[in-house]
Amino acid sequence: MTDPSQTDPATQPDTQNAPAADSTPSAAESNPMIAPSRSIRPHGTEESRKLAAAAVRVAIENNGFDVMVIDVCAQSAEFDLFVLVTGTSRRQLHAISELIDDKLEKELGDCRMGIEGYAESRWIVLDYGSVVIHLFDEETREYYDLESLWADGTPIPLADLGITEE
Repeated sequence: MTDPSQTDPATQPDTQNAPAADSTPSAAESNPMIAPSRSIRPHGTEESRKLAAAAVRVAIENNGFDVMVIDVCAQSAEFDLFVLVTGTSRRQLHAISELIDDKLEKELGDCRMGIEGYAESRWIVLDYGSVVIHLFDEETREYYDLESLWADGTPIPLADLGITEE
């Protein structure tokens, strides 16, 4: 006599719909943030570095201080670098903003995508796509402390951009 559990389909394991043992995706395959796609930055960040270096030069030439460049590629797919600059007056921040815009557009052929804070002039944000430039007065820079907020980013020494502060 045969055991009914051997012939009853309800008691047999479902091997037809079971996934293959090796078909489970790895963590990197199932989560694109673990292994970022090269398609996000197919040409690398060299152009971003050129834009940032030009902006830093303009800021330093116009007495901007506490200048810092932060690489945020690992934290953001939207942009590559932050440039942070402190100025002492509304007039100085306006001048630096306008001169950076002029330099990047006329000499490097890049066009600003957006600007915020120009009228108030405590924190002017210039958006060039891959590079975002933050121009602060001292009080606002200390208050918002972007260096701490983006602490996972990598500071880029100005010398690595070919810049020596005078």
